[in-house]
Amino acid sequence: MEAAPLATRLTTYLELEQIVQAFARGHLNLLILIGGHGLGKSRIVRQALDGQVCWLEGNLSVFGLYCQLWKHLHAPVVLDDVDGLYAQRDGVRLLKCLTQSEQTKSVSWHTDALTLQLQCIPQEFQTASRMAIIANQWKTLNRNVAALQDRGHVVLFEPSPLEVHLHVATWFWDRDIFDFVGARLHWLEEHSMRHYLAAWELKQAGLDWRRLLLSRCLSGRALLVAQLQADPRYRSEAERVQAFQAAGGGSRATYFNWSRKLQGRRTPPDLGLRNPPPVAWIADAAGFLRRCWP
Repeated sequence: MEAAPLATRLTTYLELEQIVQAFARGHLNLLILIGGHGLGKSRIVRQALDGQVCWLEGNLSVFGLYCQLWKHLHAPVVLDDVDGLYAQRDGVRLLKCLTQSEQTKSVSWHTDALTLQLQCIPQEFQTASRMAIIANQWKTLNRNVAALQDRGHVVLFEPSPLEVHLHVATWFWDRDIFDFVGARLHWLEEHSMRHYLAAWELKQAGLDWRRLLLSRCLSGRALLVAQLQADPRYRSEAERVQAFQAAGGGSRATYFNWSRKLQGRRTPPDLGLRNPPPVAWIADAAGFLRRCWP
């Protein structure tokens, strides 16, 4: 992940929620939140703003942003995964106007006059909107982008796999999947909440969710050994070694060498899950992922 220099690095969800709440209460004019995919950044920001926000994501033009600023005059603005916007000179220029330190900022657009007139949007107006930018990575492309990030608070969210796992316990519902992932946290360099939901979808479909979930984390001989150890059809190490050799993994010594490497360093805390699977999420699991864990 490439992050902006001089970023404030946070490692816990409590710290993240505190700084997001500070933005929601109006204390921060510009918040740039950077973190890996599947960490729940967008969900935490949505909950803090409680719907009173202009939320823009995906493929957004600079002109489209200007129009949305007028339509949501004075409301907080969140740009979620719109990397192309601040890679454009006009985009950075508009964002710099919007993130001035004054409480009320002037923004303007002096082309497309006819389109603006048809939509009853003035070519210049004042707004008290504040801005949050959510991104999986941040690139200081030029001096203009550097000037933009200097106007706000750049936060790099880097929770450990255990921290993500503990946060998942506050909303996830399937104990088998939760414990399976928890016993293998030491395999993960960058954890994602999507692992849990992907496994649950596979389980609902009657597929071998353990085998497929492991393939998201490991590869090669490590993956083969992990899949054999998670497969209930093999009741002894001797059977697993035989299957390992039959699959072309190598010798008995190679199997046990990889088995030792995969051993956990510590056992995660035993947490009880009391969360029922929401029916609405079941009907649109893919949409739920897009909205809450981009």
